[in-house]
Amino acid sequence: MREKILSLLERNSRMTAEEIAVLLGSGSDVIAAEIRKMEQENIICGYNTLIDWDKAGSDAVTALIEVRVTPQRGQGFDHIAERIYNYPEVQSVYLISGAYDLLVILEGKTLKEVSNFVSSKLSTLDTVLSTATHFILKKYKDDGIIFERKKKDTRMTITP
Repeated sequence: MREKILSLLERNSRMTAEEIAVLLGSGSDVIAAEIRKMEQENIICGYNTLIDWDKAGSDAVTALIEVRVTPQRGQGFDHIAERIYNYPEVQSVYLISGAYDLLVILEGKTLKEVSNFVSSKLSTLDTVLSTATHFILKKYKDDGIIFERKKKDTRMTITP
C-alpha cells in the first residue's frame, strides 16, 4: 500500500488522505497514519509545487553543472557532495555515471551569478577536477508535467 500512496502523492501532492483512501479502497484514518509515518521516517521528504517560472515572469537562470572530482579515501563522493549541497544556491546534487561524477543543479538571478558561483566556489574546492556548465534555455517537461501543450484545432473543416 505504501508504494501506491507514494505514487499518488508524487503525481499530486495536494491529494488528501480521504481522496487517496477512496482510490485505494481503504479508510482515510489508515491512509493519514501511513502518510504521517512515512514523513517521520523521512520517506516523504517534502512536498513541492511545480511552477512554470517563465509564465510567472521570473528571470531566474537554471544551470546543470557536471563535476569531475577525486573521491576522498574512506568517504567516497559523499563528503564532496555534502560540501556542494550545503551552498544555498544549489537545488540538487546527484551522483551520476559517465565522464563526470556529480550533477549539480543550481539557480541564480543571472548567467553571471551562476558563472561566478562555478568559478569562485565550485571550481575552487580541492577535490574538483573539472566542471561543464549547461544552461537551461526552455523547459518543455519537468517532473512528468508538460509545460506547453499544443492546442488542437477544433474548428470544423469546410470544403466546397
